[in-house]
Amino acid sequence: MRAGNEDNFHADANEFRGLFIVADGMGGHAAGEVASEMAVQIIARELAGVRDLRDGATNQSVTRALKMANSAIFQRTLQEVDKQGMGTTASVLLLGQNRYFIGQVGDSRIYLLRDGQLRQVTKDHSYVQEQVDAGYLTPEQARYHPYSNVITRCVGASDSVEPDTYGGEVRTGDVFLVASDGLTGMVDDRRLQQILLTRTSPARIVDMLVQEANGRGGLDNITAIVVQVPAIDSGRAEEVTQETPAVRPPA
Repeated sequence: MRAGNEDNFHADANEFRGLFIVADGMGGHAAGEVASEMAVQIIARELAGVRDLRDGATNQSVTRALKMANSAIFQRTLQEVDKQGMGTTASVLLLGQNRYFIGQVGDSRIYLLRDGQLRQVTKDHSYVQEQVDAGYLTPEQARYHPYSNVITRCVGASDSVEPDTYGGEVRTGDVFLVASDGLTGMVDDRRLQQILLTRTSPARIVDMLVQEANGRGGLDNITAIVVQVPAIDSGRAEEVTQETPAVRPPA
C-alpha cells in the first residue's frame, strides 16, 4: 500500500562465507530510505574482509559495524535538517565454517528452520515485546496491538546504540530467513514455517512469502532473504545457496 520503499538489503555468498543484511528505514519522506541504504552499505563494507568466523573476533566485528553505521547516520541527522529523526533497523547474518553470527537492532527478524522446527533467533526491540516480557501482553495480543510498530532501539536515532548479538552452529539442511516487519507483521510464525518447509528454490519461497504478506493486507514494504545450507563439509559450509530477495512495495 505504500508508494515508497524504505527497506534495503544485501545478499552475498561465496565459498568462504555469506553475508546477509536487511534494514527497514523510518523517518518519513526520503529519510528512511537514506538511513537504511547507509546502514546496509556501511555494514557490508565493514564486514567485507571477514572470512574466518572461527577466529573469535567475528562478534566484535559485527557489533563494530553496526555502531559505525549508527554513528554515520546520526551525524547526518545533525548536519541535514530534512534528515532529522531518521533511523533504521538492521539485522545482519554472517555464515561460514559451519558457524553463524547475528547482529541486530530493531524489529527486523532472523529465523532459523532446523529439523522442521522454526525458531526466531533475534528478539524484537519494540514496545510490545517489552510488554510481552513483562507479562502484560501475550504474543498474539502483541501482534495486533496498535503500538506494534513502535520500536525502542534503532540505528541512527542517537549517538550510540548497543546491538544484540547471537551465534551458533550451522547444520546441513538449515534454512535462515532474514526479513523486515512488512513480512513478519503480516504472516504469523506457523505460516512462515509452512512456507519455508516447501521443497522448492529460495527464489520461489521468497515469492510465496511476499505473496502471502500481500494477501493478508500488505501494509508495509516487504523484504525477505532465504538462505539454504544444503551441505556442511570439513568444518565449513561446502555450499551456501542464497537467493537475492524480492524487494518490492506491496501492490
